[in-house]
Amino acid sequence: MDIKRKNELMLTAAKLRKEALDMVYTAKSGHIGGALSAADIITVLVFEKMRTDPKNPLWEDRDRLVLSKGHASPLFYAALAYKGFFPIGDLKTFRHVDSYLSGHVEMRHVPGVDMSSGSLGQGLSVGLGMALSAKLSGKNYRTFVITGDGELQEGQNWEAAMAAAYYKADNLTVIVDRNHLQLEGPIEEVMGMGSIPDKFRAFGFEVIEIDGHDICAISDAVDKASSIKGRPTVIIAETVKGKGVSFMENNPKFHGAAPNDEQYQIGAEELDKMIRELNANI
Repeated sequence: MDIKRKNELMLTAAKLRKEALDMVYTAKSGHIGGALSAADIITVLVFEKMRTDPKNPLWEDRDRLVLSKGHASPLFYAALAYKGFFPIGDLKTFRHVDSYLSGHVEMRHVPGVDMSSGSLGQGLSVGLGMALSAKLSGKNYRTFVITGDGELQEGQNWEAAMAAAYYKADNLTVIVDRNHLQLEGPIEEVMGMGSIPDKFRAFGFEVIEIDGHDICAISDAVDKASSIKGRPTVIIAETVKGKGVSFMENNPKFHGAAPNDEQYQIGAEELDKMIRELNANI
């Protein structure tokens, strides 16, 4: 990836972070911390790697993205709107009682969403089903599953991982948003899981470990995953919860809390500054 494209994607990610902050602030509710940590991952997938058609959201040959950590909806909705799946202005209605943009992503109402979420830990199972369907039908689309690290405490993930390796689902890429925090605090204090990379290796996955805020590293990892044959791949993306807003970074309070007026002003100024600086480099 050349430096110009890298800067363009970094700028897009910064704009999506600002949109997500605006959405949660306006709604006075929502999950901002995990949305910000996943921003760079979602940006690379939606704007660089995935084959989709906003004019035909249900195109049979599209790549699939399962946002298993569906509470990161503000960031994902912003990405879909910027991609052209629905009007950007609709983002202002996030979590309103009469809006189609609910707190967790919903495939019945939002163009570009491939799986409804809400109860965590189910996305890998659904993504595996999509990947196996592609193999059975002779399709060459890829399936990506973004999961949180706290979500991996759910046992269903590991049943799906075992099946994915057994059925050689090499068209399935799992991306773990490894921000080390969940609602109640640090993962290792709530219920530590030991080495996540070693667990996936034991289940038969190809494991790639990256900085989840490095645009080029994310892009290269997705490319590498597409070249692996005979087994599924997991990308362990080390991230910072609340990335981009200083007082939210590594702060479990902002797992599911909206900023107040003063906090919003600080966060908005920080992200606006980031956007201006990135604009100057393009």
